[in-house]
Amino acid sequence: MKGSVGELGEFGLIRELTSRISGTPAVRLGPGDDAAVIAAPDRRVVASTDILLEGRHFRRDWSTAYDVGRKGAAQNLADIAAMGAVPTAILLGLVVPAELPATWPVELMDGIRDECQVAGAGVAGGDVVRGDTITVSITALGDLGGREPVTRTGARPGDVVAFTGWLGWSAAGHAVLSRGFRSPRAFVEAHRRPEPPYLAGPAAAALGATAMTDVSDGLIADLGHIASGSKVRIDLRSAALDVPAQMNDIGQAVGVDPLTWVLTGGEDHAIVAVFPPETKLPARWRTIGEVLPARARNAPPVTVDGAAWATAGGWDHFSA
Repeated sequence: MKGSVGELGEFGLIRELTSRISGTPAVRLGPGDDAAVIAAPDRRVVASTDILLEGRHFRRDWSTAYDVGRKGAAQNLADIAAMGAVPTAILLGLVVPAELPATWPVELMDGIRDECQVAGAGVAGGDVVRGDTITVSITALGDLGGREPVTRTGARPGDVVAFTGWLGWSAAGHAVLSRGFRSPRAFVEAHRRPEPPYLAGPAAAALGATAMTDVSDGLIADLGHIASGSKVRIDLRSAALDVPAQMNDIGQAVGVDPLTWVLTGGEDHAIVAVFPPETKLPARWRTIGEVLPARARNAPPVTVDGAAWATAGGWDHFSA
């Protein structure tokens, strides 16, 4: 496709974007009307929204538009799965400069569509606006299928903590890209296109998970939300956390303890859940810690081998 977004025009851009998507059973009425119609068999809708801002959440010299689409959809759909729900649809809000090549938003939509297909969801509609900076806003919807949502507030002393997915890979990939390299490719791709284990969320709910979240801001930070919300303490076992050999190599090359990436790196969107101790977990789940009674008010909510981790990590948009 030749030309810019401005040359294509608003309605031309909308036509190009909507031509890239296909329907799903949950999307009863998609783009083209005043609003979409989404099936809600459970009679409750799980909803989550997130924003990606160029220069803050992605760089065009690091990631293609397709990468950004996959990543943007993944981080929202993972939130739905982490509630124990099945993703059904997403809505897209897109801000782009008029001079942006028209191929960029089209390839973005291809990435969003393909990630939705992995999760079993559809693109239901959205909006496009002219602006100075590329901004991608995605709202994801899901269905609980008759189950209760698994929140961050149900963990109890004696429960075990387990995860499935990847931890630290995106952070290691970011370290590689920050130093001008493009390999090891597996870690770079993990940063560009996370692979959340969508099916694990509803499966964990069916297994009786008492609390759950996806690892978007870092394992310690996200488990901290569960510990605080449940008024408990969580202790992780470092020996149970896998650090791949290549991640060790990257850590040595850049002078970083790779366990720091595993514990504090975000954007892998692994699913971490808390289960009753008698739960028989499938092989895909790795048990990494336990839930303990809360300590004094100022004690850290999450410890590693019984002690506070040197850097709690986690992303805060408004921190210094």
